[in-house]
Amino acid sequence: MAELKLTLKLPFYRLNQVKALEFERLTAINTQVANDLLAVDKKERKKLTSSAFRHVEIGSAWINQTIRNTNAKTKVKHFKRMLLETNNQNFEISKQGNFFTVAFNLLRGRKGRIPLDVHAASHTEVLNKVIDGSAKLGSLKLCKSKKGIWYALISVSMDVPDAGVIKGWIGVDRGQNNIAVAALPKSFGRFWNGRKVKALRRRFQKQRKSLQEAKKLKKVKQLESRERRIMTQINHEISKQLVQFAKDFGMGLRFEDLSGIRQTSKQRKKIKSDAAENRDAWSYYQLECFTRYKAIRAGVPVESVPAPYTSKSDHRNGAIGKRVKHQFKGFDGYRCNADWNASQNIGQWLGFACPLDLQKAVSTMGAADLADGVNDSPKTGDASNSVASALS
Repeated sequence: MAELKLTLKLPFYRLNQVKALEFERLTAINTQVANDLLAVDKKERKKLTSSAFRHVEIGSAWINQTIRNTNAKTKVKHFKRMLLETNNQNFEISKQGNFFTVAFNLLRGRKGRIPLDVHAASHTEVLNKVIDGSAKLGSLKLCKSKKGIWYALISVSMDVPDAGVIKGWIGVDRGQNNIAVAALPKSFGRFWNGRKVKALRRRFQKQRKSLQEAKKLKKVKQLESRERRIMTQINHEISKQLVQFAKDFGMGLRFEDLSGIRQTSKQRKKIKSDAAENRDAWSYYQLECFTRYKAIRAGVPVESVPAPYTSKSDHRNGAIGKRVKHQFKGFDGYRCNADWNASQNIGQWLGFACPLDLQKAVSTMGAADLADGVNDSPKTGDASNSVASALS
């Protein structure tokens, strides 16, 4: 059994103004407690417990967690906001009628129960598992969005079945022209076009430039936050579709290991100045993370393989070819979509052969070291480093 950890973001249902103001007031008190702790010597701070803050009206479990969170932030000099947080011993989830409710004693000696607004398609199943005991609660945080909506952030861990027997691997190539391309072995592929994302990046870049010239820095931050939320939503949608695509065909997903690509892949100044083409704006690590946790939940295995030569090799024989923009050309004149070819290579990856003779049809995807990644996903960065050392 594999363990899956989730954080549920649940808004409170019709939270009245009195409770909202109380949450705000107690969060301010909690932040002051954290800042007072920073003034204490680190060795003495570690010895403190909630008994040192009996004069504070916040419950002892919340104060103890604030002390732990403050001690964990070793380089912080001042907290702007310290969220109220407690462990699973100080709150419980139940169902009252059609509503899920969370009960906790935020104030000393007082306990209240507040209904939660739950997205039925996403969280009902998980919360039902919490109630029947098949899922375990973690911590509870109270946070407020920029729109003034209060949420309960509840961490949950549960066991999910291990991935079953699969028919093969679907390679997932990530890029800028196509955000993702997932191809079945020697068959068709599914494309997620990046044209809209490029237009979005350029539009936000133009708006930021005009706002910066007007010295409206607060608006610039709001715009950046909005752009980030939109990209997060896009990655959520693509990751969900990737997992469903693999599940429909009974296959696993393989990603190329892109760790350190910002340092190893050089860019011209003209490209970096364009937000749509700048690789520093890539959010594909987030896409992979979203896909991984959704795949664990769906019982779909996920692996990572080294990235070198996945775009330059011919998927038919592994020989080095030539890529020009969207097209790949093999040494014998064979042509196909470059991203589809890369996804084929990722899906059928077996290892690398050290000698690379470009005059011959030498396979760079030949089986050389099975221990580096066929049935065991290589550690982030290790696979690319081992290949680089082998080729040097």
